[in-house]
Amino acid sequence: MSTHEAAPEAAPDAPGAETPVRFDTKIAVLLREDLETWQRLNVTAFLVSGLGKQFPEVIGEPYEDADAVGYLPMFRQPVLVFEGTKETLTTAHARALSRALPRALFTSDLFTTGNDRDNRAAVRAVATADLDLVGLAVYGPKNAVDKVLKGARMHP
Repeated sequence: MSTHEAAPEAAPDAPGAETPVRFDTKIAVLLREDLETWQRLNVTAFLVSGLGKQFPEVIGEPYEDADAVGYLPMFRQPVLVFEGTKETLTTAHARALSRALPRALFTSDLFTTGNDRDNRAAVRAVATADLDLVGLAVYGPKNAVDKVLKGARMHP
């Protein structure tokens, strides 16, 4: 089973076993390898935050515990996190653009801003080729996302 498939509930040959869930899409985050731990976590959270609004099908059903306390829904599929060099990010960004895949970016400038308006202004001030990327999220068909991420490695 690859890392983007959900685990089956039971062994496939067991009575009442469920078939593994296989996703035809992939949610992937690529982080620059030189980020501090807090930056990796912050960038990842920001990068995936817009997916549910733009693509509601990636969101599952709400959760509820045994005491009937409700919880917010989450992605219905795994988010795979990769890392790479600055060059790997630049190449992946160009590939995502050439394939017109939905994407989110995080630049080094966003570590110095404190709100959404200033974040958007910081990105708008820099030409595409000059963006100092520290993170990129991509969503789309598995094979297309895999091609965008070629050369990146799974985050440890």
